[in-house]
Amino acid sequence: MLELLSAFPVLATTNIIDIFMRCDPVDKAITLGLCVASLVAWTVMFGKHSELKRLRVLNHTFEAHLRDQRTLLDLPESYRNKRSIPYADVFADALESYARAAAIGKERGQENSRACLEHAENAIQRAIARQTLRYEANMIFLASIVSGAPFIGLLGTVWGVMEAFSSIAMQQTAGIQQLAPGVSGAMLATIAGLVVAIPSVFGYNLLLGHTRRMITELENYASSLADRIELEGS
Repeated sequence: MLELLSAFPVLATTNIIDIFMRCDPVDKAITLGLCVASLVAWTVMFGKHSELKRLRVLNHTFEAHLRDQRTLLDLPESYRNKRSIPYADVFADALESYARAAAIGKERGQENSRACLEHAENAIQRAIARQTLRYEANMIFLASIVSGAPFIGLLGTVWGVMEAFSSIAMQQTAGIQQLAPGVSGAMLATIAGLVVAIPSVFGYNLLLGHTRRMITELENYASSLADRIELEGS
């Protein structure tokens, strides 16, 4: 690093703002775009972390309430109106499908607890898929930033180096004044790409771990719910 700064003393004596102002429009656009992507990524990561934490607390609270109930099939309608809670959404779909199948069977004089249970299990699987998509929302966006930011920074690097050599070719001189703007722009774009990608990859992996854990918990809860419905309906 010291050798680089000694070769380009202009980089050692200026700040980031000065370097940015000397960049060409393309490198400026790339750097600004990466800065915006960084702000959006941090916003998404904090928002997603807060959302998952809140949903996990709500899920566990709802599950604790269900464990305290002697029967699930006769619970009041209020338990089915909490669709914002993933566990409550699965519960509501399961009981509504079970009740609908039981009502149709009763009308036809063909009451079949096994058929009712199958309808409830199908509803549970649909609800799990829907809540999984909810858990994973915005994760693709973060993954795109993690994989794309270094390449965008590399684009700015290549462009800056190309501009430096183009300036030398046009002026037919290889002085520091001709090299510095292009090289500084290239380095700034590289730094911007890494500053975006490095925190995003750690945040993405952390959120991915939380999401997978919550999906596993959701599947375990759904299995337990299906067992209780089967026992009560038999």
